[in-house]
Amino acid sequence: RRDCCTKLQTSYNSPIFLFLRFVLSCEKGRRYAMILNTGMRTDIPAFYAPWLVNRLRAGEVCVRNPYDTQQVTRYRLDPRVVDLIGFCTKNPAPMLPYMDLLAPFGQFWYVTITPYGRDVEPHVPPWEEVVRSFHQLSAALGTHSVGWRYDPIILDAHHTLAWHRTMFAAMAEQLAGQTEVVVISFLTRYAKTRRNFPEGRDVTHAERMELGAFIIETARRCGMTVYPCGGGDALALYGANTGGCMTPHIYERALGRRIHFPHYQPQRRECRCYLGADIGAYDSCPHLCRYCYANTHPARVRRSRLAHDPASPFLIGHAEEGDRIHEARQESWLERQENLF
Repeated sequence: RRDCCTKLQTSYNSPIFLFLRFVLSCEKGRRYAMILNTGMRTDIPAFYAPWLVNRLRAGEVCVRNPYDTQQVTRYRLDPRVVDLIGFCTKNPAPMLPYMDLLAPFGQFWYVTITPYGRDVEPHVPPWEEVVRSFHQLSAALGTHSVGWRYDPIILDAHHTLAWHRTMFAAMAEQLAGQTEVVVISFLTRYAKTRRNFPEGRDVTHAERMELGAFIIETARRCGMTVYPCGGGDALALYGANTGGCMTPHIYERALGRRIHFPHYQPQRRECRCYLGADIGAYDSCPHLCRYCYANTHPARVRRSRLAHDPASPFLIGHAEEGDRIHEARQESWLERQENLF
């Protein structure tokens, strides 16, 4: 019993435990329905755009709790009660023809653009193509509603500090004037990552500081502020904003409106982000990036793809016998009178 309690205490502040606590609090309180996310479990714009278009037209979506799969939440996709849809994608191009359908909703898009090859990101488009899509998004929504993610940063024999300096500078130059935000993070070796990407290694504190300082200064010259993702406050010394990359401030900036956020528990001690409710599903992203935390194994992804029906209210599969479906509580949190701009 003592050994069990010791293990429980030491794991209490682990990222996995805190994430589970966050998910359960969302399911229990149903308080996170005003911000809907599409990119924490899979890449919906890249691979499931027809499904999302159908859901937007139907005005609702059903989402399974990944830790209790017969617990289902139904969300209304109605701009009167959904204040913002958050996107995180490596390829926004499939959604670009449907921006008019998304126009009634508040939006914030993070687009991950990294310079890795097919050995690391097997099915991600070339970064030059994604940059062109980023320009289209920025033109449609404004620089305050799109952000660039240069993450994760991987260091090994090929992807050296010098290589990252060269590649980041080239990308930042092409994205100058298109966004105000660039998010960085360094490879986190979760259990799934260690299994699927064994050559990935931990990045030392000295390497983080050296490369971080260069990225912050390069981004500043290109009109961007660097937001480290879950990396603590160390890079604030060089001018990074360590307040979080998906915060009320970011969302209010995108909307141009004040939002009355309820009290919320951050998922990690060093993370102040407000993540909202995600409508995706794990083990369903065919990018198959080797460092990914959201996929367990390519075989599971293939099974998910086979179970996907663009006409279903569920991203993967359909309603099943025994499902417990509840309606999410949804009321707008927008300040009705005050505009920020």
